[in-house]
Amino acid sequence: MQATRLLAAVLATCYALVGIPALAHDDAPDHETHRIVIQVSDDSPGTFTKVLNNASNMSNFFLSRGEEYEIEIVAYNAGLHMLRTDTSPVLERVESFTDSVPNVTISACGNTIKGMSKQAGNDIEIVANARVVPGGIVRLMELSDQGYFMIRP
Repeated sequence: MQATRLLAAVLATCYALVGIPALAHDDAPDHETHRIVIQVSDDSPGTFTKVLNNASNMSNFFLSRGEEYEIEIVAYNAGLHMLRTDTSPVLERVESFTDSVPNVTISACGNTIKGMSKQAGNDIEIVANARVVPGGIVRLMELSDQGYFMIRP
């Protein structure tokens, strides 16, 4: 009899600690913000077009579900050419992208800008809708530490 009461008490405690949250959980997504970072380090218009397409598709998906999201595209090394006003073959789309796709930030590596400026012998310009971060790889690390899911096309 006492063993039955003890077992009932243990089961009730387990149910209270574990069972109730488990029963309350369903397959509905939690309401946390989805965070995605896309790394761009190649001088490839095709790859960068895919990056923009992926960001746009993710944006449309999350908007259709009413879910919050943040997407950041980080360009460094040769990938910075996609953001340069003098070398980007996708300049027009990049310049209008953040106006047409919400919650997307484009970041340009400051170290790469300095290196390319030194090599060119003059300051290089990047698109106005890109912000300069001190270092592209450092930015990727920061975002990873903040829980961003990283994509490298």
